[in-house]
Parts: sequence; structure tokens; C-alpha cells
Amino acid sequence: MAVTFSDLHTADGLKALEAHLAGKTYVSGDAISKDDVKVFAAVPSKPGAEFPNAARWYETVSAALASRFPGKPVGVNLPGAGSAAPAAEAAKDDDDDDLDLFGDETEEDKKAADERAAAKASAKKKESGKSSVLMDVKPWDDETDMKKLEEAVRSVQMEGLTWGASKLVPVGYGIKKMTIMLTIVDDLVSVDSLIEDHLTAEPINEYVQSCDIVAFNKI
Repeated sequence: MAVTFSDLHTADGLKALEAHLAGKTYVSGDAISKDDVKVFAAVPSKPGAEFPNAARWYETVSAALASRFPGKPVGVNLPGAGSAAPAAEAAKDDDDDDLDLFGDETEEDKKAADERAAAKASAKKKESGKSSVLMDVKPWDDETDMKKLEEAVRSVQMEGLTWGASKLVPVGYGIKKMTIMLTIVDDLVSVDSLIEDHLTAEPINEYVQSCDIVAFNKI
């Protein structure tokens, strides 16, 4: 649940912060976060000795900011900013906060993370299950050049598809069919799509009349 602080430029406001930080190092959680930055922006200066918890927290956040931004400040004036409260209010808007104080993801970080995720997904696919398939490839007639038919079939190349041994088997009336082995990565290759979109489509259908799956076994 979100914690609300108000008037942190006043003693009453600091009392609430002091009470909240009792036994805590940070405003929320066990590590410094944007919550600390938002509250820090609303506290105009280090709290006095009467607020030891708030003073300790203020020094911790200040040191973190100093290490993140080592440049020497010369000071800036913000006309119309009677207190630090408007700064805290502005800091509440995460969507419009372009200042990345603690190295939260930059565009480069996001791109690198996306690339790592894509690489992991690709590796996962490559490690997925495989299947061994025995397929009959039938020509149109006895005049079909079976050597060219085999060349046309093997010309189909895609990720996750490996062609294996083949042989010609007589089926009658001088016609022979080609029986061929292939290994597929299940997540990358669909046998149905291989047949419909490639082996029995142009230009390979000049030689191939149809294909039948004889055996399909998981490896």
C-alpha cells in the first residue's frame, strides 16, 4: 500500500517521516528506490538532530545520488517554487519521469534485454523435441525424371529441417516413388505445411504429384 507524506518542508511533515523510518533504512523495501527519490525531492534540506531516522535516511539517499551524479553542482533557481512540495508532486508521475536516477532501464538496456530474450527463445526452440519422418513422394507418371524430383525436394531448406536418405521404390506400370527420411524440430517445422506450401506447390509440383507420411516418430 502506498505511503503518503505531506508538508515535508515543515516539522510536522518530518515527524511523520521520522516515525515511518523507525527501524528502516529506506522508505519502502530493503533497497533504495524511486520512492526514496520522490520523498527526497520533497525534503528541502537534511533534517535536524531531532529527526535522527530521517537525517540518516537523507544522508544515505544523498550519498547514492552523489555517486550516481559525480558532477559538481553550481545551483539552480526555480522561480515560483515556494517549497520542495511541487518537486515531490512532479516526481509522482512515473510516466513523465525521463530522468533515470538509479540506472533503471535505458533504451539501450531494453534493447539488450529484448535481444537476450529473443536469443533465449531461439535457443529454447532449438532444444525442443524432434521427430523422424518417413515420407513417400509420388511422381505424376513413369516419364517423370526422378533425379530432378529428388533435387527439387531437397531444394526445400528451412530452419529445423534435415533431409536424410532416400530410395526409389517401384509401384507398378513402370512408375517409381521416392521414399525419403527427414528429421524436423517440432516447434519449427510443420510437416503438413512442408507438403502443402512447398513440396506440392510450384515449381516443385512439376515433378511431385503427391506426398504421403508413412511413419512419424518422436526422437
